[in-house]
Amino acid sequence: MLISIPSVLQSYTGGASRVEAHGRTLAELLVDLDRRHAGIRFRMVNEIDALRPHVRIFVNQEVTTDLDRPIAGDDEIVIPQALSGG
Repeated sequence: MLISIPSVLQSYTGGASRVEAHGRTLAELLVDLDRRHAGIRFRMVNEIDALRPHVRIFVNQEVTTDLDRPIAGDDEIVIPQALSGG
């Protein structure tokens, strides 16, 4: 499945804005993504296996923070650019 990667994480993907990864859940997908692009998962998932507060992941245009969410091969996965400020 193709995942859309924001520009701030493209240094991990060799500049690619869309990359391939597989998994039955979002957690498995991120593990496979990290296997293919070392270090990228740690930028999104913290030490207790939860999404970092500034990270959003969309599955079929629906935002989710549930890493146990089942996904299918035809799902659209988008990791948008994180914005924060004060």
